[in-house]
Amino acid sequence: PAASEAAYLGMLDSLGMSRGVLVQISVYGTDNRCMVESLKRHSGRLRGVAVVSPDVDESELADLHAAGVRGVRINVLYGGGVGLDIMERLAAKIAPLGWHIQLLLDARQLPEIGPVIAKLPTEVVIDHMGHMPVSCGVTHPGFQWMQRLLKDGRAWVKLSGAYRISGAGAPFHDTLAFAHALLDAAPDRCVWGSDWPHVA
Repeated sequence: PAASEAAYLGMLDSLGMSRGVLVQISVYGTDNRCMVESLKRHSGRLRGVAVVSPDVDESELADLHAAGVRGVRINVLYGGGVGLDIMERLAAKIAPLGWHIQLLLDARQLPEIGPVIAKLPTEVVIDHMGHMPVSCGVTHPGFQWMQRLLKDGRAWVKLSGAYRISGAGAPFHDTLAFAHALLDAAPDRCVWGSDWPHVA
């Protein structure tokens, strides 16, 4: 069903949240207009994370910043995103703005790309507890890399999307070990997210 701006704000209100962050959804690709319009209408309450093309220019970034965007998302799991191959290039472009890079990836990729992430000139936020199946366990090298990035102050992680990584289904108790292990690694680098409206 359609996820309206009013419904999103209502969800925040119902949870007692005074502020929120809109993350550009995959189905809209790099067309950030819907999100930007909402940000402008609620500049005191909302910020945004955009998806931009590799050749985004300073003017477009400045416009997004003025609207309330504070990060870019790199999505390698679903269509409509931009890939890891442009991560360093985008990081260099957004670093002067103080933005972060948000990564929607499978943490099993981290042993390969973790060293690159550790050297980026921006903050990094990893979506959905690393979006790898909990059946892989907290001893998996990818999960260990995620914990290392948190402990070293090189990344943040979202405690969100439990339904995406659970093997057991609702109420997703099998994901608790992941959440607790991330909190044990760096509680001050864990952020909660609703993942509403669950489009994928």
